[in-house]
Parts: sequence; structure tokens; C-alpha cells
Amino acid sequence: MTAFIQQGQDMHAWASDLFPIMRSLSGPGVRQTLDYLQNLLPGLEIHSVESGTKCFDWTVPDEWTFRAAWIEDEAGNRVIDAANHTLHVVNYSEPVDRWLSLDELQPHLYSAPETPDWIPYVTSYYRRHWGFCLTHNQRQTLQPGRYRVVIDTDLKPGCINYGELILPGRETDEILISTYVCHPSMANNELSGPVLATALGRWLSERDRRFTYRIVFLVETMGAVAYLSRHWHHMKTHTKAGFVLSCVGDERGYSFLPSRRGDTLADRAARRALRDIAGEDWKTYSFLQRGSDERQYCSPLIDLPVALMMRSKFGEYPEYHTSGDDLSVITPQGLADSFGLYTHTLDLLEKNRKLRATLACEPQLGKRGLYPTISTRDSYLQAQTMVDVLAYADGSLDIIALADAIGQKASTVLSICDTLLAHGLLEVVWD
Repeated sequence: MTAFIQQGQDMHAWASDLFPIMRSLSGPGVRQTLDYLQNLLPGLEIHSVESGTKCFDWTVPDEWTFRAAWIEDEAGNRVIDAANHTLHVVNYSEPVDRWLSLDELQPHLYSAPETPDWIPYVTSYYRRHWGFCLTHNQRQTLQPGRYRVVIDTDLKPGCINYGELILPGRETDEILISTYVCHPSMANNELSGPVLATALGRWLSERDRRFTYRIVFLVETMGAVAYLSRHWHHMKTHTKAGFVLSCVGDERGYSFLPSRRGDTLADRAARRALRDIAGEDWKTYSFLQRGSDERQYCSPLIDLPVALMMRSKFGEYPEYHTSGDDLSVITPQGLADSFGLYTHTLDLLEKNRKLRATLACEPQLGKRGLYPTISTRDSYLQAQTMVDVLAYADGSLDIIALADAIGQKASTVLSICDTLLAHGLLEVVWD
């Protein structure tokens, strides 16, 4: 995927710009992130859903505004300061300003003994609470005494925000690309998704599109629920395939998490693209191991064909949901490879169609210049692949299924089908 290294470098630069922002379920950090992405995607529209709005079984919570959070010892030394890392404060902490003993403070401190050098990511979106996160090694150094804790935040009615880019195609059927913009400074779990979605949006905007593309930047879970509450009837009718973009920036291999049904067009296209690019060197998970917005898109009454192609799956790599998930975890090459995987998948979806042979028995390829006049092993294998395509082109299989049936890359099958269509040996029965 070295051909896409410039895109990888661009995406890594965007992630570096976005990394310091204090994102959450709502608030200025989300809007700042969406404003940045809007400058890269001029057609991106930013929408809001007010606090208190009922969305299926959920209610949009109050908006969280963060300004500062720190802990000082009796000598005035700041032992923890969210200005040094956004993960130091429990996300959605209510305001506090008080003196506490270390014993009183401990229930409000969060660390991870299993990763003692990293700050864990902790949230409390739907229960009023406050707290601080720190490395376990740092926690072990805290001395008995009194500490002043200050969290300067607001929790009051406001809204959640999301970004939406609709790229119309020749058809009204849609491909969904969804990602989330709610996690603070984490690179692979958070920022790799939005920067890849942005790069794909820019790539798609310059192409002649068969399908319409719906690209959304949401806050995870609540944002997806709110978005579906507004659009699910339309999406159920028009969504042909969809993908959630998350954890797509490292170089540790590829992962696949199918839709709930497991056999949708999105699933088949993703598996074919992964085989084309990575052979069999990728890991498949079960929908029982879901964890992102596929939970909402694939829920039974919504039932959209949405899958995930990732690098290291969320929850499965050591830096996940810690300060260890920094900009060194994602690389320009890792992002470039994911860009190549997704553009290959979308290109396959754009060109996918069902084909049927037009002649009984095998056609005589030689008189059409499609069979080599000098027969060698290699020339036989090339011709055999063409014959194999014709053998399975009964009108019931699309390009993806043909490639699976004969064990060839989709690009090979597409090229052969174009040749056979040009010679009148195939016809399109579904486009």
C-alpha cells in the first residue's frame, strides 16, 4: 500500500492536530473537532440534538464543559493536572473544589495496576460523579496528608453534536461510513477512525459514484442512537452496506468483525477485500465480541448491514483505553494501508453486479483472440481463469461471489468480466 503513503502522512498530521483536544460525549471539544474536520470536508454539516431529547430508550444528557482539573498537595505542588494529559480527569466529572485527606481522596482515584505506566480512560456519563486518573506508579508515590482537588466544569442543558456528509451518487441506495469523535487523547481507538473517514470522504468526492455515500461523525453510542432516531426509516430502506471505522491506524495486522447477520453485502465485500490484500493473514471475531456503534446499527429492529474492518481490534491491544494509545501507536503506513483496504472495498462495491453467460457450452475463445495461439502452462492457467468465470456466471452470483467461487482476487475477476462483456460473452442481469 505504499501508493497511499501521502494519504497516510496527511491522516497522521490531522490526528496530531486533533490529539490534544478534550473530547467527550458533548461540549466544546466535540465541536472543535468537527470544525477541524469541516475545514477538510467543506460539505460536512454539523447538527445538534438538545439535552433532554428522547431517542428510543435513551435521553440526551446535559452538556459537559471542561476548563481545568488538578490536585495540589499541602505545599502547593500539583501532583495531577489535566493540562498535562486529558485522561487525568474522569470524563464528565461534576465540578468540585475541596480539601481531602489521602484516604478520602482514594475512592476518587483510578489507576491500572496491570499497566502501571499508563493513565486509564474512565468516564461517568450517566451518573453524577467526579474523579482523577493517574498511572499506578504515580498513585503509589502519593503521601498521606491533605490535598486540594479542583475540577472546573459545567454540567447543564445543551446538546450533543454530530457531523454528516452526504455525497449523492447515480443511485439512491447508500453506503454508510460511520466513526466517532468523543474520546479524548487516544490515537488508534479514537482518531484513526475520523481521519480515515475524512480521507475517504475526500477521495469519494472526486469520483464518479454509483452509490450515495452517508459519512457520519458521531459521539459513540448516544450519538448513533440519536442519529438513528432521526434517520432510521430512510436508512433501513436505502443502506446497501456500511462500515464503522475504528482502530485502523496501527500496523499489527487486520481484524474483521461481521454484522449481526454475518452474510450481508458489507460482510462479503469486507472478507473479499481482506483476502485480496492480506491473504489469510487476518483475524475474524464474532459479533458477540462487538463493542462500537455496530451495536446500534445491527440491533434487531434497525438491522443494517454494517461491519468493521480494523487493524488491532478495540479491547484487544495493550494500549487500549489508556494514555499508551498515543501518536506512536498509529503510523502513516498503518493509516495508508487501511485507506487502501477501504478504497479497494468501496471500489468493489461500486463495480459489483450479477453476470450471466450468453452462450450454451464453453465459447471458442481462440477465434476471439482470448486464447493464446501458443499453449504453455502459464497461458493455460490464464485462459482457465477466464473459463472458470464463465462456468460460474449463471446470473445468480455477483462479482464478489464469483471471486470467492474460483479463488481469485476480485480485481482479476473484474478485469476478466470487463473483457468478456466487451466480447458479448457475458451480460449484466443485476446492476
